[in-house]
Amino acid sequence: MTDKEEKKTVSNLPNILTGFRFLCIPVVIILLYFQGRLGSFLAAAFIGLAFITDILDGYFARKYGAVTVLGKFLDPLADKVLVSATMITLIPMGRIPFLIVIFIIIREMAVTGLRSVAASEGIVIQASALGKYKTIFQATAILGLTLHYEYLDVDFHSIGLLFLWAAFILTMWSGWDYFRQFYKVFSPDN
Repeated sequence: MTDKEEKKTVSNLPNILTGFRFLCIPVVIILLYFQGRLGSFLAAAFIGLAFITDILDGYFARKYGAVTVLGKFLDPLADKVLVSATMITLIPMGRIPFLIVIFIIIREMAVTGLRSVAASEGIVIQASALGKYKTIFQATAILGLTLHYEYLDVDFHSIGLLFLWAAFILTMWSGWDYFRQFYKVFSPDN
């Protein structure tokens, strides 16, 4: 691959959108430190924008055949860092239970490790439907917990907690499913 081809690959639209998600992370964290409705609303707006870019980068990568090795690495990393950093920032604000955050982050690290080990052996453990639902519920929970306040008589904190518990169940269930898939592939019987 020439330098020009490699540059084109790194700077394609899906990778640029993923890079934008990384840029949203410090903005969200800074905005959350501004106590009150405005900081929470703006942080939620940037999180929503980041989640939209996640959908768009996958769409563009598939539609235009712009899937790259870098993109395959950075896309899930951006999601995990955004979710983890936001949840960790919400802990001292009393908006999210500490133990749920710990279990979700441990699960994410464990599944990433499993997939890395499998990939090093040339085996791809695909994301399951459970994992995709988990992501949707996590995103909705984080948006609700970041908004936190009532807007138009809707208690976003309560909605966020409801989705968080559902996301927690799906997170643990999908984590178990990844371990099960991993064991099937690497069990001594195979």
